[in-house]
Amino acid sequence: MKLIKQLMACATMAFASVAFAATAPASNEAPDALVKRISSEVLETAKTDKEIQAGNTKRVMDLVETKILPYVDFQRMTSLAAGRFWREASPEQQKQLSTEFRTLLIYTYSGALSQVKNETIEFKPLRADATDTEVEVRSQVNMTRGEPVPLNYRVAKSATGWKIYDINVLGAWLVETYKGTFASEINKGGIDGLIKTLSEKNKKLASKPIKAAAK
Repeated sequence: MKLIKQLMACATMAFASVAFAATAPASNEAPDALVKRISSEVLETAKTDKEIQAGNTKRVMDLVETKILPYVDFQRMTSLAAGRFWREASPEQQKQLSTEFRTLLIYTYSGALSQVKNETIEFKPLRADATDTEVEVRSQVNMTRGEPVPLNYRVAKSATGWKIYDINVLGAWLVETYKGTFASEINKGGIDGLIKTLSEKNKKLASKPIKAAAK
């Protein structure tokens, strides 16, 4: 359980870093440079904001909603996690599935955000051409205890800037992790069954204190 909380905190730092980076004035700056330049400010906010550390639900959720989520491509993330089943879903089912998956990640990362303490992020050189519209940014999170945690994430350039659509912690891609779960639920109850499962899980998370969402 402790390891899961650490990994979710690492993932949160990556999302937060890109979110603040996307608001930087130098829009033509490489995605890794943006993240490296702004990430220290993001971590400092998470570490020093007493309300976030205390698990103030509104403060944490507002931060996630306004500073992180606008820079995540949830439709692409959801479609990749659903795999071939995405094409079989109706537009309304796709919308509902994306909404429930988005809500699940909101609770998950909100809970992890309040767990950030003294971790730091170290970035690796970017292996990409200036014309690339999709890149993988590689980094590692230096934990206060234990070995560094490898952390990579995929970002794609859109009309509104760079957006995250997948993240890798300790060699496991988020989309691939959910892909197996999604397929299992769809095979049991179809797309509607998966939507129902996610909805029920979100209702349970909504009833818990914000820190408990990372467990």
